[in-house]
Amino acid sequence: MSFLEKIGFIETAEQEAQRLAQSPEGSANHELSKLPVTIEQWPQDLLVELPWHATERGSGHRVVVVPIEYRGEARTEGEEEPRPRKRHAGWWNCAVVASDHPSYPVGGYRLSIPAAELARGKRIEL
Repeated sequence: MSFLEKIGFIETAEQEAQRLAQSPEGSANHELSKLPVTIEQWPQDLLVELPWHATERGSGHRVVVVPIEYRGEARTEGEEEPRPRKRHAGWWNCAVVASDHPSYPVGGYRLSIPAAELARGKRIEL
């Protein structure tokens, strides 16, 4: 457990899984709550295979992306972030670099992927 988790600044892995599990049964977040975090580092510019084999979103298709730009969760101006801070919050704009999914072709196609989903993906090494 990190120092930030010990002092309650950031939610623990268990708290994150509980938060995701509160989503409706069958939703992507609910399914993500059952998967372990496999990528702890900042994912920008990594090759990441999305965990769509375990969720209904991709229906078993293989999609590999490169996270390019991070977008934090939107809050109204002046609103403070609640504590503990969410792990893997926000979204990443990603470029599709490999795909067998007919709706997400390679070649300039972009996806917005939740940070929690990327963190449960598989890092691809070249």
